[in-house]
Amino acid sequence: MLGQFIALTKPGIIFGNSISVMGGFFLAAQGEFSPGLFIATLVGLALVIASGCAFNNLIDRDIDAVMERTRNRPLVQGTITPATTLGFATLLGLAGFTMLLSTNVLTAGLAVFGFAIYVGAYSLYSKRHSVYGTLIGSLSGAVPPVVGYCAVKGQFDVGAAIILVTFCLWQMPHSYAIAIFRFRDYQMAGIPVLPVARSIRTAKIHIVGYTVAFMLAALSLSLAGYTGIAYFVVMLLMGLYWLKLGIAGFRTEDNVKWAKGNFGFSILTVCVLSLMMGINGVLPAFLA
Repeated sequence: MLGQFIALTKPGIIFGNSISVMGGFFLAAQGEFSPGLFIATLVGLALVIASGCAFNNLIDRDIDAVMERTRNRPLVQGTITPATTLGFATLLGLAGFTMLLSTNVLTAGLAVFGFAIYVGAYSLYSKRHSVYGTLIGSLSGAVPPVVGYCAVKGQFDVGAAIILVTFCLWQMPHSYAIAIFRFRDYQMAGIPVLPVARSIRTAKIHIVGYTVAFMLAALSLSLAGYTGIAYFVVMLLMGLYWLKLGIAGFRTEDNVKWAKGNFGFSILTVCVLSLMMGINGVLPAFLA
């Protein structure tokens, strides 16, 4: 039964977002480390994300039953009841927000914003009714690294804004790649993601455009003085290769294989982005 409750929280999403939280946290810390603040931020936000994912499972249980990759989730299989899920999700959220309040009000407020976008604006409405659902949902996915950053800084500055925009833009080609290789699932569930609502070619055009925008946003962290030359060079190379993969999509005869490759590289890109942000403060002076 414990495994069923863990599944409700989508551990993969929690893990991925925890990496970005650490990237934002250590970028702001610049080599200094406060263990108590770090634990409160990381665990608090992990609990909030777990709560949001459990609420998402509750809201999406009807369409999850239609999609092949989600039809074995606990609520679909009936191993956990909706009422139990509601209580579980609520407790996780309360615990998480309480921990984040111990850092600063801004951090907790940002978490509330991300939670409201994911559960309210995205899960309850835009995912099912708008082709722009992915864009709306990307806002919530971009909040974790900003939470990590603001937990240390205590203010929303230019660096926080750049991080928010960068991670928001990263979400778009990442999510559209998923929508392409899971095209039939989304089509059967009636979810109007861009490849289904418009066309796969249109989605590919958007992937290339958002990849360029992501690269420029990521590099602006260095141009604004928040990261150094090592970060700039690494992210430039990552961005150019991701762009190359995106352009290759117009020549491929196997959209599924191409989209899976693009998706995989997007994961590597965001991990490298978070790593380079995080280690910037401990690099030698000529690299930072």
